[in-house]
Amino acid sequence: MNNKQIYKKTLGFSLRRLLWDFLALVAFAGLSTVGYVIGDRAAKNGPIGLLIGALVGLVVLIIVLRFVSFMLKAGQIAMMTRGITEGELPDNVVAEGKKTVRERFVTLAVYFAITGAIKGIFRQLGRLITKLGESIGGDTGGTVGSAISSIMQTIVNYLSDCCLGWILYRKDEKPAKAACEGAVIFFKHGKTFFKNMGRVFGIGLASLILIGGVFFGGCYLFLSGHQELYANLASQLSEKLAGKTGWLAQALQDPKALPVIFSVIGALILWSIVHSIFIKPFVLTGVLRNYIESGMNDIPSEQSFSELDSKSKKFRKLHDQI
Repeated sequence: MNNKQIYKKTLGFSLRRLLWDFLALVAFAGLSTVGYVIGDRAAKNGPIGLLIGALVGLVVLIIVLRFVSFMLKAGQIAMMTRGITEGELPDNVVAEGKKTVRERFVTLAVYFAITGAIKGIFRQLGRLITKLGESIGGDTGGTVGSAISSIMQTIVNYLSDCCLGWILYRKDEKPAKAACEGAVIFFKHGKTFFKNMGRVFGIGLASLILIGGVFFGGCYLFLSGHQELYANLASQLSEKLAGKTGWLAQALQDPKALPVIFSVIGALILWSIVHSIFIKPFVLTGVLRNYIESGMNDIPSEQSFSELDSKSKKFRKLHDQI
C-alpha cells in the first residue's frame, strides 16, 4: 500500500477525533461563557468569571484531548503501521484499530505514561546534534547545529508518534525496550528523517496560511457583530489594566481590537484541530514509513543501547527499566 492509500483507509479515525475535539471545544466555549455571565451578574466582574470558566473548560479540554483523542490516534497509528509492514488493511479499519487498542491497552498505557521521557530523549538527541556541529565547525558549526536542533523540536512530536508505531509493531517486546529501540532508530538513521523536513514545514506553513486564514475570516465575521459586548468588556478590562502600557494591554482595552484578538485565538484553535486531524496524519504516514522501514532493516541491538546511554540521561533511565 502506498501512503495515500493508507491515509484514506485510516481517515475514519481522524473524523472521530474531529467529533471529540469539537465537543471538547464546545464545552470550553460554553464553560467560558457561563463563567463570564455568572461573574458579570453575581459580582459585576465578567473578566474574572470568564477566566475561571476558561480554566475549568481548559481542564475538560485537556482530559478529552489527552485521553480519548490519544486512544483514537493510537488506533490510527496502529493501522498505519500495519499497512506499512503488511502491505494491506482490513475493510473495517476503525473496528480493527479499536480491537488493537483494547488488546494492547496495557502497552498503550505504559507508552502514555512514558511519553514525556520519550520526547525528552528526542530533545536531548537534538541538543547532541548541536554539540556535534560545534565540534566540527566551531562557531559556524554551532550555528548550523543550533538551527538543526531547533528544527528537531518541531519534529519531536512526529518522532514520538513514530516511536508509538514501532512499539506497536514490536508487540513481542516490552514497551520500554521497544521505546529504546525507537530512539536508537532515529539516532542511527537521522539523515533519513531530515529529508522529511521540507514536507513537514512546507505543508504546515501552507496549512496555516490557507486554513488558518479562512477560519480567521469566518471568526471575525461572526464576532465583529457584537460591539456592545466588546464595549462593556473593554471598559471592565480598562479598570483592571489601568497603568499598563504594553501593546497587548492597550489592545485589550480597545473594543475594536477585541474581536480581532478573539478571532486570531479562535482561528489558531480551529486550525490546530483541523491540521492535527487531517493534514498531520498525511504527513505522518510518510515519516512513519521511513521510520518503520529503517528499523525493520536494522533492528537495534543491546550494544546500540549502551552506545546511547552516554548521550542521553533520559535514555539511560528508560534503559534501566528494561
